Amino acid sequence: MMPLPALFFLLLLLQSLPMIAAERPQDHLHSNKQCVSCHKAGIADLVKVLVQPAASCSQCHTEQQMQVGDFSAATLSGEAGVDPALNLPVDAGMSLPLYYTQSRIGAAPHQMVEIPAGTFIMGTNNRLPDEGPMHEVYLDAYQIDKFEVTNLQYEAYIKASNKRSPAHFRNRTYPEGKADHPVTFVGWDDAVEYCEWAGKRLPTDKEWEKAARNGDGRTYPWGALFDPAKSNNPVRWNAAGQTGDTSPVGAFEQGVSAYGLYDTSGNVWEWTDSWYYQYPGNKVSSENYGERYKTLKGGSWFDCSFYKCGISAPLFNRAFFAKRTKNDTFGFRCAKDVTVSE
Repeated sequence: MMPLPALFFLLLLLQSLPMIAAERPQDHLHSNKQCVSCHKAGIADLVKVLVQPAASCSQCHTEQQMQVGDFSAATLSGEAGVDPALNLPVDAGMSLPLYYTQSRIGAAPHQMVEIPAGTFIMGTNNRLPDEGPMHEVYLDAYQIDKFEVTNLQYEAYIKASNKRSPAHFRNRTYPEGKADHPVTFVGWDDAVEYCEWAGKRLPTDKEWEKAARNGDGRTYPWGALFDPAKSNNPVRWNAAGQTGDTSPVGAFEQGVSAYGLYDTSGNVWEWTDSWYYQYPGNKVSSENYGERYKTLKGGSWFDCSFYKCGISAPLFNRAFFAKRTKNDTFGFRCAKDVTVSE
């Protein structure tokens, strides 16, 4: 039988748990800290609050949203004007997608786009030594995922295959409200095994870059000039005064590539099947080249200035890490060969 002092202490601890949970930071962020008063209890209570919104909620949510009860996608809307950090207009176009109350993508890993056979321009002559020189590459036709693999999709995989869950999962499920966020804390082997389970494979760095750049050498999915409103990138978060986080896949409609891929610039770095080799014609040697590190593409929400790698949003940018590396900025998407009928 439990001693009375220990039982009394346990009862006090149990009574304190709701308060601890209420004060725990949530999975979504707001530029106006006063709005946190509406959000402490999580997404379920957030929706309930917004159906009968308090006056303070209008600081974060548009009047139209509250009138029609459309809270499936919560966003941070900046005030009209010019952001001093970016010297760019701040309006609804600079809003930050945070989460969706229900999955828009689903658990099935089957949404892919086909990339036609042909040549494309890879690399650049104008930036980091490992990104060049610019060169032409021919690829046969292939398919590649429209979206980065999500938490919900990865949860279905680990439950079907009895694989270990990522570090940010609790009780083998993803954080509340993050069904459609890209899965993170996955190493290269994890990504390979998921793709194989789904009847696919990891894309090569060449396949990834062609699908993202549309074959014409563009710097970003949308064109030649950087636009912080079109992807989940650290410039946006810095301007909002926030530390940053992943966003739901497919949330940035203006950032889609010409082939129909989402989030190829920002959100999470994506593992590829390729070793980190120097490009043909590259005369700058590095001890890191070879079959030691795997290549990642696409940049992330995180500011990687600590590694002195510069802005990671350009599609020709690449990172290299050991296969076992796992963190909250690494994810992946899958690819598949196209079967040629005779």
